Amino acid sequence: MPKILIVGGGYAGFYTAWKLEKWLRSGEAEVTVVDPLPYMTYQPFLPEVAAGSIEPRHAVVGLRRHLKKTRVVAAKVTAVDHAAKTATITPELGEPWEESYDQIVVTAGAVSRTFPIPGVADNAIGLKTIEEATAIRDRILTNFDKAATMPPGPERTRLLTVVVVGGGFAGIEVFAELRSFVSALIKSYPEIAFEDTHFHLIEAMGRIMPEVSLPTSLWVINNLAERGAQVHLDTQLKSAVDGVVELSTGESFESDVIIWTAGVMATPDIKHYGLPIEERGRLRVRADLRVEGDDGIVEGAWGAGDVAAVPDLTGGGVGGFCVPNAQHAVRQGKLLSKNIVASLRGEGVKDYVHKNMGAVAGLGLGIGVFQSGKIALKGLLAWFAHRGYHGLAMPSWERKIRVIWGWIHNFFLGRDNVSLEARVKPRAAFEEFAARPKVSTATASTPAVKAAGTPVPAGAAAPTTAKSSAAPGNPELPGSHSSEPAATAAVNGVAATDSAPESPDNAPAPSPAASGGSAAPAKAKAASKPRAKAAAKSSPAGE
Repeated sequence: MPKILIVGGGYAGFYTAWKLEKWLRSGEAEVTVVDPLPYMTYQPFLPEVAAGSIEPRHAVVGLRRHLKKTRVVAAKVTAVDHAAKTATITPELGEPWEESYDQIVVTAGAVSRTFPIPGVADNAIGLKTIEEATAIRDRILTNFDKAATMPPGPERTRLLTVVVVGGGFAGIEVFAELRSFVSALIKSYPEIAFEDTHFHLIEAMGRIMPEVSLPTSLWVINNLAERGAQVHLDTQLKSAVDGVVELSTGESFESDVIIWTAGVMATPDIKHYGLPIEERGRLRVRADLRVEGDDGIVEGAWGAGDVAAVPDLTGGGVGGFCVPNAQHAVRQGKLLSKNIVASLRGEGVKDYVHKNMGAVAGLGLGIGVFQSGKIALKGLLAWFAHRGYHGLAMPSWERKIRVIWGWIHNFFLGRDNVSLEARVKPRAAFEEFAARPKVSTATASTPAVKAAGTPVPAGAAAPTTAKSSAAPGNPELPGSHSSEPAATAAVNGVAATDSAPESPDNAPAPSPAASGGSAAPAKAKAASKPRAKAAAKSSPAGE
């Protein structure tokens, strides 16, 4: 049976696998999807997740739940040898292995594109993952709780200042949604006035939202200004060190929430796949989504989505290629599944042709913009168009119902304004009050201990006349981790990373003063056996 390996479970990868299950006959091929995350994120909903309008788990699609006939592997493809038709799969735990395939589909997606601006890597956060959107929401709520107890001053202003870098669709949507979110929050915080909150959007170009007409983009700027938000055009971010935002215009202010939305790039992982890549780091593919090299088509290799440079045959793309957005990725995934099936059956494949249907954006509750050709809608009607389009575009009726039902709940009950930022350290409260073994007092019959005043090292043989003072501190709980999968960077003071949130496995060991014991947790098991033997041989009175 032919093996189809799909690298990446985002839009294009999920839809390719989903439709392959529909088009393939029983036993015609075996499909495997490899992605570190067990879900697809519907990224157009991330601004609403950040603003508390959508429950985070409703904005993702579980791969195992909706891909009934597909093998799902939660790991990364770290290397590809296409000549041998093998891929190296590396799980988070365990040893890598070689996976053979007959057809490979590269839909590994994109990541935030940043520049070497001082402080950005340490203090900013992107908006490409559900974890980032959730972290932004929790940080704003936590900052409001802190600011409500502080007197007016620079630190309070810092907590109530939000900065978004990038004036594309993603940047404008999260900027406007958060402005709407914060305006609603003020009603619950009598200690904070509207004038205490500050919103800054930084855009290097002379306009925002190039996907819409100039009059529509100007309307958006005026609408944001009326709502107390400031848009800096023709302005570059020069530095964000320690949260101090310095602009090319000479302006400077501090912020505890700096959101980076200034572009994306193909995931750098594809450099290890040995497949043809164009100058911008994207996979080279033909209009029919087959990978193409200098010598022609690379048999058995396909690509789609943000990771691939797909020619735009309508002439409406940027530089002759499809822009990296969900509208193209979804449709490319659907066509890709049909072309793979046609290839397996010896039939002809089709080129990808899709004319942009327009652009729609939500700018907060009751406000939106819609642009299709020369037709432009603004305000409430455009907001309904935004929610209607994305509500229906969400994959599967199960997900559609969850999202739409959540909108209905919020209409009657309002947005939930509780921060769960403490979830990234779920064991903090338990650890603070957990009882720990006491350190025994060394007896006078242990000269070395009496003279030096230090305990016997963990794992060393205990004297027969005295109890070993090596005691386990607070052994780490195996499997302890945050309830959120693969948490992303904190908004302030933590660099962006793919690693898990701070947990017992990567937190520093407690000090002797805090833990009540001098032995490190890692030595607990090694110290237990020698101590038990010594105690059995000659235990001091009262032990």
